[in-house]
Amino acid sequence: MSHHDAGRPLSEAVHARLLDMLASGEFPRGSRLPGEHALAGRFAVSRPVLRQALARLQAEGRIETRKGSGTFVREAAVREAAMREAAASPPLSLAYGPLNSIPDVRSFLEFRCGLESEMAARAALCADSAARAALRRAARALEAEAAAGRPAIEEDIAFHLAIAHASGNRFFAATLAALSEQTRFSIRLTRELCTLPSTARFAEMRAEHDRILAAVEAGDAAAAHAAMAAHLRGGIRRLFGQAD
Repeated sequence: MSHHDAGRPLSEAVHARLLDMLASGEFPRGSRLPGEHALAGRFAVSRPVLRQALARLQAEGRIETRKGSGTFVREAAVREAAMREAAASPPLSLAYGPLNSIPDVRSFLEFRCGLESEMAARAALCADSAARAALRRAARALEAEAAAGRPAIEEDIAFHLAIAHASGNRFFAATLAALSEQTRFSIRLTRELCTLPSTARFAEMRAEHDRILAAVEAGDAAAAHAAMAAHLRGGIRRLFGQAD
């Protein structure tokens, strides 16, 4: 990876490089991507890191995997790449800094609750068929990772980012992308400190995500707003033992 990628998670850096390649036409629409081994070698990263970046691209609807054939660039991905990259990449001025204390984590989750509840409501009103399909793919990817006993942190972030894109408002997507490192930290902390068994915790989270997805697909803004608020309040409850 280049020196420009220093200081950012490797999977994010790989995701950004792949977006550049889509936008430049290096991987034309409809073309088959090189295999995992070749791509991992090209970016000098491990295959698990590469898979995280590819999972995010698939959740965003930019690529698709065809059983027995490989991974292909979706027709719309190339023309969307340049616009969406700008939305997904936070401007340098948008820097929230690290979470420095437990009260800071709580404030962060409460901020997300207000932000993402409105974001989900807008997604219910504005999502087109492609955005809803991307959201379903993100939900399935998250469920598969969790069912396999893996952390699924990147897939969790990708699910929320897919809702941000579905809102049709680039500022939601840019803000959520700017908060990705704080989100990773808060997810890890919640899982480390939560007293619920992991199976029960993931069952709760899956049910919450399912309600959000159903409300967005139904075009019910009020239900989407309430479902997202309940999900993020659930995170506060799992971490602090109470919802408010």
